[in-house]
Amino acid sequence: MTKFLHVIAFDIPFPANYGGAIDVFYKLKALNECGVKIILHCFKYNRMEAHELELICEKVYYYQRDTSISAHLSLLPYTVYSRKNNLLIQNLIKDEYPILFEGLMSCYYLNDPSIQNRIKIYREANIEHDYYRELARSTSHLAKKLYFLIESFKFKVFEPKLLAADSLITVSQSDASQLKSRFPDKTVQFIPCFHPNNEIISLPGKSDYLLYHANLSVPENEFAASYLCEKVFNKLSHKCIIAGLNPTRRLRNTISKYPNIQLEVNPDNERMNELIQQAQVNVLVTFQGTGLKLKLLNTLFMGRHVLVNKLMLEGSGLDVLCTISDLDNEQIQACNRLMEIPFTSADIKLRKNILFPQFSNTEQANILCNLF
Repeated sequence: MTKFLHVIAFDIPFPANYGGAIDVFYKLKALNECGVKIILHCFKYNRMEAHELELICEKVYYYQRDTSISAHLSLLPYTVYSRKNNLLIQNLIKDEYPILFEGLMSCYYLNDPSIQNRIKIYREANIEHDYYRELARSTSHLAKKLYFLIESFKFKVFEPKLLAADSLITVSQSDASQLKSRFPDKTVQFIPCFHPNNEIISLPGKSDYLLYHANLSVPENEFAASYLCEKVFNKLSHKCIIAGLNPTRRLRNTISKYPNIQLEVNPDNERMNELIQQAQVNVLVTFQGTGLKLKLLNTLFMGRHVLVNKLMLEGSGLDVLCTISDLDNEQIQACNRLMEIPFTSADIKLRKNILFPQFSNTEQANILCNLF
């Protein structure tokens, strides 16, 4: 029997060039390949409508976000209230198909009476109140800090609306534990991030540079990149590359101080994949322990050695595939050591044994299908 599914995405998930969009896009693709007919609802903000989505979805609806002052003044989180749209609920009630809500920010209508008898699945991307609190900690901009703190408080108040969902699926085991403790009567299941990789394409051998990659406009990632520049990379004699989307002026200025560190601004997917695959060491650090660490998973499928701190691994179960270090002096030593060690076919075999089948898109799509 053909299965239909409504998916409410917080953004237009194409191009799939940042963590949340990657997870949504490749989830849609995997579900489509499993025979699911998808009715996609997505919110327009700074992205264009994407014909590519129509190739994997039965129908695609686009809605404009409400970015007015009144949306900011709501008692609901701004990122939730700005995705309130009457056309969305009207389209949802045209049938009785299950609904997948992508992220808490897409959950304005989760407990709406008109869909109370529908199967509703919540896909967690972050423990949002923790995530926004950490964003506040990561920025020194007072207005942004205040906004993040207010949004954190509003999300904590809003989170109990998840009682209206039938199932909660998380991106990490640690997030699953948190939600199980808060919603003990709900089905809570860990389903890893969906990603563009069907096989391990890591290259054996060595190269001459280290890489940190991220969406550099996100305060958390800017903070991590600045930390690496000032505490680790500038202490190395090796070439270091920081690559990603929309780096701030402050980060550009920080990088420009150090001759062995270079910045690649807004590389396309092909170039970013090349950087990840060719790097001798991919260095991934975070100071935010919750949520989507898709770049870790992507790097393990594509790159050579991976150096992380413990927060980057939290709840992933991927510790055995990484070198772990939390202190800057230890990270410097680890970078120097890994730069001298060739990546081998035995390392690639270990990754295959750990990453499959749990991190296979097809496997996870089948598990998700069983929920509806």
